[in-house]
Amino acid sequence: MTQPIWRKSSYSTTGNDEICVELARVSSGIGVRDSKNPEAGPLTLTARQFASLTARVRSTRLS
Repeated sequence: MTQPIWRKSSYSTTGNDEICVELARVSSGIGVRDSKNPEAGPLTLTARQFASLTARVRSTRLS
């Protein structure tokens, strides 16, 4: 497989200390990584795991 093409979350901003998330298709599923620390490597999820994660995030309201 070729190198992953990482996409940054539209909710990520520059110039702050918040976590910035990037996603990419990887050979074993979907890679999720911190754009401010890409050397740490991605967390790899299956499509089902990623769907479950995003559903959970959407259903959780942060205050």
